[in-house]
Amino acid sequence: MSDASDHRAPDGELVLSLKGISKHFGAVSALTDINLDVHAGEVVALVGDNGAGKSTLVKVLAGVHQPSSGTITFRGKQVTLSDPATALDLGIATVFQDLALCENLDVVANIFLGRELSPIKLDETAMEVRAWTLLNELAARIPSVRIPIASLSGGQRQTVAIARSLLLEPKLIMLDEPTAALGVAQTAEVLNLIERVRDKGLGVIMISHNMEDVRAVADRIVVLRLGRNNGIFYPDTSNQELVSAITGATENAVSRRAVRRQAQQEVREGGQP
Repeated sequence: MSDASDHRAPDGELVLSLKGISKHFGAVSALTDINLDVHAGEVVALVGDNGAGKSTLVKVLAGVHQPSSGTITFRGKQVTLSDPATALDLGIATVFQDLALCENLDVVANIFLGRELSPIKLDETAMEVRAWTLLNELAARIPSVRIPIASLSGGQRQTVAIARSLLLEPKLIMLDEPTAALGVAQTAEVLNLIERVRDKGLGVIMISHNMEDVRAVADRIVVLRLGRNNGIFYPDTSNQELVSAITGATENAVSRRAVRRQAQQEVREGGQP
């Protein structure tokens, strides 16, 4: 069993820091006192059972929901994510599970969808060049940017959605179940994309139920249970321990161990210059 003290603190800039984030919908508490840090060049996997609060937390960070309490610090400044446009402008991009791609439009049109009213008018040639540049940065396997989305595989569609999220040069990208319903080869393609995004120096939050995919790319694994933090773990953590933290089976032992790890990490990071 690994311990937090066995792992180095991330070297990159602290891009995102959540302190005490709670979200209530009437009498229902979807999130309670959530703390979360994400550094540049780091993939943080957010895992938990259905109803753990993962989707609510993503929507808070995407500006869809406003937190009931707590603070959000982005690149060293406390921010209010009042709407999705504010989150995008700050540098927080989100690729939701449904991808929101238009089947009848080509790759270029999908990458620039919603940006046509930019103050700087982009002509078709400039848009095509920019689209190829983004896809090449991801080493994407897409034969042409002029083919309709409907003709692409699931992995290629995810690639287009990720490329679109990079258009505004964000500092943090959130990926909601990026490998869901994909085959083995397509999943490997998307995991490679996530590694390339991390290598570009971006912070990545990946929501997934697939522990194999999480272990393949995550630097840290943050478990949510019933809307609360239930530990920070690492890819070399045993399956039994992760499942216990997610489901609450042996909750006392696992939670105590996870709390110790989180406290050790906070002390270590607090001692850094």
